[in-house]
Amino acid sequence: MQMTVLAISLVVMALISLVFIGAIRSGGRAQAPGSVERRRLALILAMLAVGIVVTIASLRPWPQAVAMTADTPTINVTGGQWYWEIDNTELPQGVPVIFNAHTEDVTHGFGVMNDVGRLLFQVQVMPGYVNQVQYVFDTPGEYTVVCLEYCGVAHHAMITDFTVVTNQGGDDNG
Repeated sequence: MQMTVLAISLVVMALISLVFIGAIRSGGRAQAPGSVERRRLALILAMLAVGIVVTIASLRPWPQAVAMTADTPTINVTGGQWYWEIDNTELPQGVPVIFNAHTEDVTHGFGVMNDVGRLLFQVQVMPGYVNQVQYVFDTPGEYTVVCLEYCGVAHHAMITDFTVVTNQGGDDNG
């Protein structure tokens, strides 16, 4: 998707550059009365048409959008000073898991790290909002939830764990 957007952007920039080059090159020539206004109108209409086409072509589903099905495990996460509450601490391996994260007080950063301390994903958690993030855990084991947004004096202690287990075909919804 990003390569498509980049290609479209480059084509649009090239077209705009050609229009400017054409305008600069024709600037010194004598024009018949009224031809400048017609060319200007044609240019504006052409740019409007290109803008509409590019806008319509770029209206696609966001690739990072959360795709939920009826059997997608959904985990509710609540952040507060200075704790995380997770309604299910045993998650399945190899299937998309959706985290619904919200907070009861201040902004937190919900970050999940694997057993070697590598950050796998994070999402901002803000009062009044439920933010979703989807992730597929490839390996079973212990995972650590940390806060990545300074939220007060005990921010460093805002840590909890959950376990990812091998999915044996059962329903592990939380």
